[in-house]
Amino acid sequence: MLGAPRGLGRRRGALGLVLSGLLAAVAAWPGPAGGGKSVWQLEAAFDQPYGGTVDGERLNIYAFNHTVRRNRTEGVRVSVNVPSAQKETPVLFVVRQKEAVVSFQVPLILRGLFQRKYLYQDVGRTLCQPQTKNESELQFFYVDVSTLSPTNVSYQLQVTRVDNFVLRTNQHLDFNATAAQPQNNVAFIGMYQTMTKKAAITVQKKDFPSHSFYVVVVVKTEDEACGGALPYYPFSKDEPVDQGNRQKALNVVVSPAVTSQVYVSGTLFCLGIFLSFYLVTLLIACWGTWRQRRKRTTSLLAPVETPGTDTAPLLGHSGVTPDPFLGHPPYNAYGYGSFDNGSTVSTENVSDSLVSTEASYGYAGQELCQHRQRHLAIAMDRSLENLVGRPRLDSLSSVEEDDYDTLADIDSDKNVIRTKQYLYVADLARKDKRVLRKKYQIYFWNIATIAVFYALPVIQLVITYQTVVNVTGNQDICYYNFLCAHPLGNLSAFNNIVSNLGYILLGLLFLLIILQREISYNRALMRKDLQALECGIPKHFGLFYAMGTALMMEGLLSACYHVCPNYTNFQFDTSFMYMIAGLCMLKLYQKRHPDINASAYSAYACLAIVIFFSVVGVVFGKGNTTFWVIFSIIHIVSTMLLSTQLYYMGRWRLDSGILRRILHVVYTDCIRQCSGPLYVDRMVLLVMGNIINWSLAAYGLLARPNDFASYLLAIGICNLLLYFAFYIIMKLRSGERLQLIPLLCIVFTSVVWGFALFFFFQGLSTWQKTPAESREHNRDCILLGFFDDHDIWHFLSSIAMFGSFLVLLTLDDDLDCVQRDKIYVF
Repeated sequence: MLGAPRGLGRRRGALGLVLSGLLAAVAAWPGPAGGGKSVWQLEAAFDQPYGGTVDGERLNIYAFNHTVRRNRTEGVRVSVNVPSAQKETPVLFVVRQKEAVVSFQVPLILRGLFQRKYLYQDVGRTLCQPQTKNESELQFFYVDVSTLSPTNVSYQLQVTRVDNFVLRTNQHLDFNATAAQPQNNVAFIGMYQTMTKKAAITVQKKDFPSHSFYVVVVVKTEDEACGGALPYYPFSKDEPVDQGNRQKALNVVVSPAVTSQVYVSGTLFCLGIFLSFYLVTLLIACWGTWRQRRKRTTSLLAPVETPGTDTAPLLGHSGVTPDPFLGHPPYNAYGYGSFDNGSTVSTENVSDSLVSTEASYGYAGQELCQHRQRHLAIAMDRSLENLVGRPRLDSLSSVEEDDYDTLADIDSDKNVIRTKQYLYVADLARKDKRVLRKKYQIYFWNIATIAVFYALPVIQLVITYQTVVNVTGNQDICYYNFLCAHPLGNLSAFNNIVSNLGYILLGLLFLLIILQREISYNRALMRKDLQALECGIPKHFGLFYAMGTALMMEGLLSACYHVCPNYTNFQFDTSFMYMIAGLCMLKLYQKRHPDINASAYSAYACLAIVIFFSVVGVVFGKGNTTFWVIFSIIHIVSTMLLSTQLYYMGRWRLDSGILRRILHVVYTDCIRQCSGPLYVDRMVLLVMGNIINWSLAAYGLLARPNDFASYLLAIGICNLLLYFAFYIIMKLRSGERLQLIPLLCIVFTSVVWGFALFFFFQGLSTWQKTPAESREHNRDCILLGFFDDHDIWHFLSSIAMFGSFLVLLTLDDDLDCVQRDKIYVF
């Protein structure tokens, strides 16, 4: 433990008459009424051992003098030994010097855990040099030895000058320390921390106006105080334990801190990396604009030109102006599928659609869409009066959430449509566009509200943590990588905070990309572009906005966590990670199931339950078998309920008759006749998902990991990766393909995630252990002398998350010219 010693009082120490030329003088001082006390004083010298005896009627005084210089700091070491172990009548040593008094008893009894006592008979104290305004000054200090023992008690005393008392930069100092060395006279004023094998403290000039400080090392009486095992000592009540020669060898070095140029270069490096993504995005946007203009020019010269589908601009397509053709009725801007808005879909139509689509299991819809585009190019000279009127942009406030379906008898058709063996996007994209737009915009507004109410108290709390650390000097409160913690102002680890800037900047960039895509899509709707009206995955941007906001909040809250990282505020760093994982799964599901995706209220309610379990697990889950049993049961039951919901597309009820219906299905499908599952692809996904989740639940119940928050996050990430892999496999299996941009994003993101996880698992600190044990994992900076491994994790993970979002954004761009009644649901 390191700290700064202070004097305990002020007192002038010239009490006796020093006679020049005499080696010793003996005097009798008057004592209390009825008796006297013998006082013996000796002019003592440094490095000379003195042995003597003392009893209740005698006081021994040793007088020392030395020359103190103004520009030179020296230390004096007082070492004593008392062979007697009589703790009832210890020997009291009082050191009186200019402006300070230090006292201690021998045998020295120190208390450990559970009030266990430890006895030390060799005790030492280091005296700090008093300040002087003169060039040199002769100062005296006295060592008084006394006891209340009625019999003589022997002792040994020696005063020496401390070699290498002044620590010089980049010079190592090796020494030994014991628990009996400076402990009682260490005032915890300054900065201090516990350690086992390795520790570091960064000292700022503003904290020490005199430009000097003391380094004090105190050895604990027990290893348990720093996280080690508590040894078993057979002892009785109030009996001190003799630890023998308990000491620790140390090596201390003072190194200069990084300069202000390193702070500036590190900050500019961080900004440069992420601003370069803005530049690349701008270049891609310019390239996409140029490419679209070139296509338009080519289409005017060649009317039969068809739109290419090899690549798509990152910021979205710009559509071709359509026209009514071949007797087809006008298309409503708010219609989604292949069915006319306002008409009734009968069972016969559904059956016909099923039969016709089963025969063409590929890109048949693309040919039809391109065929229509050819007629549009030929009919461009028609008058504008033939065009459908501009769609009405109704206010969203006039659309109620219960305005659910565009078809009057949709309730009777839901069971027919959603339980077909082969579903198409048109079957699940039948609701009014205005209703769905409002439904998915609520995701963004809800997460924005959550972010404000969540972030404000978090910021206030971490500021309080940092203030407590600065005021008390207790650096065991926060778990930094002390070997690479660069303070700035009141912040103890500025580098760990600024490295989170990437989440915020890339999250904002993703929001700008989504905004541009939404503007392009709305313009296409205004022009009645067939690609926007009838082709491709229905475009909903509310979840994308929520994902970008969650990424920005992850950066802010991660920065807040790294202001003072510890187990009580680790949830700040993980809360929005849960949300990002949940929103990504919802977005994947929404692509092929736009009508039946979860509402924002139910989704955020489920995420709130996850965060609640995270908090409870961090506080009460460590080694608590009851908690892990309850959580595992809830995990398994939730997995089974969600699997049922996904398998039957929500067409089931959890009521009193559920058990009867389960038994009926088991009897008819398994006992009466052995038939396979109706939805094979869905069954494969859900079986794999249940195997993984049941395995994770079993692992948690058996291993009971200490880091419950990371365990819960691992569950979400595993399910997200499983669903993403299933989506990619089914996409390729359905005859679809990956375009160049999403393919490059997948490869790039996978590589970056690999490197990011490598740096994440370096483990530079851990709040699962004691602060002293955590410091054993500390490492030096590895990038620019300013950033450590965890900072690089921040850089790479923010880039990887941004790349993952781009994958979800561009994954189905190849379907922009495929009709929705030809796009498979999986």
